[in-house]
Amino acid sequence: MKISLTKRYRFAASHRLYTPRLSEAENKRVYGKCSNAYGHGHNYVVEVTVTGPVDPETGMIANVGELDPFVQREVIEPFDQRFLNEEVPEFREQVATTENVCREIFRRLKSFPSAKLERVRVEETSKNSFEIEADVGAFDEVRVSRGATTQ
Repeated sequence: MKISLTKRYRFAASHRLYTPRLSEAENKRVYGKCSNAYGHGHNYVVEVTVTGPVDPETGMIANVGELDPFVQREVIEPFDQRFLNEEVPEFREQVATTENVCREIFRRLKSFPSAKLERVRVEETSKNSFEIEADVGAFDEVRVSRGATTQ
């Protein structure tokens, strides 16, 4: 039997979809209005799913009182009210797409000590969401799946 705990968190951040490896015209073609030099923002919703055995003493797979401050420290504080491209070092070298934001959040949370991180889902808008899951048997290998992408 597998039991999962999923918690939802929120943060607001801005980003610009742009890479210096492409010309301005190519960035505009690839990223459209999202390549605006001044960036644009989202109110992100992040779902974090952990699994583990139920502790017979506490009746829990993970203590939310430990998970919440961990997510706050690793994700919310560094991402909330930030221009991701400039204020989060990982996005100075890679495009701040929500796929990459999702991957970075997973990377930051996979060391949660009390349960196994199974999935991170990032909702960028009511029409776009992205998920990353730990592959069975290969904890460090993850796959990204794309949610609805209609704009």
